Amino acid sequence: MAAIAEVFSVTIRVVATIGARTGEQGLKFLNTMQPVALLVLRIVLGIIFLYHGYPKLAHTHGNLQGVFIEHGMPGYFVYLAGILETFGGGLFLLGLFTRPAALLLSIEMCVAIWKVHSVHGYFAVHEYEFPLVLAAACFALATVGAGAISLDQVLWEGGGRGRASRGSRREKE
Repeated sequence: MAAIAEVFSVTIRVVATIGARTGEQGLKFLNTMQPVALLVLRIVLGIIFLYHGYPKLAHTHGNLQGVFIEHGMPGYFVYLAGILETFGGGLFLLGLFTRPAALLLSIEMCVAIWKVHSVHGYFAVHEYEFPLVLAAACFALATVGAGAISLDQVLWEGGGRGRASRGSRREKE
């Protein structure tokens, strides 16, 4: 036990020393990684939502409508959830319509927590931690957008040779 405490103490001293030397300036290089971080977040969320959404549409999990009805929702909500998760996951992978897809999926995860995963109360975090993380990640994407490595950026936010570059060419002529 003393060895663990010593390792912990040394680790804290090393981190404090590095933090004191680099300060805020030393970590600014992480700002250049934001487009890559948003791409990774979108890809991971896209895979997760495709993995969980497609079976709801393809009926690969027995009687999912019954499960939805047991939790007080109409049976057709299984198809609504499947469509949201499957197509939302695909849109995340493409980086297309990311903000509205992320907002819808965040709301869906909040409804899932409320209606399905909070059966044992809100203090039983282990029951709903996965949809909570998905809701938070989707909310973050809804607020900051898809990032520079996305079709959203290319098509609508001026990342490609879109309207802005054409307009500036015309002004020069």
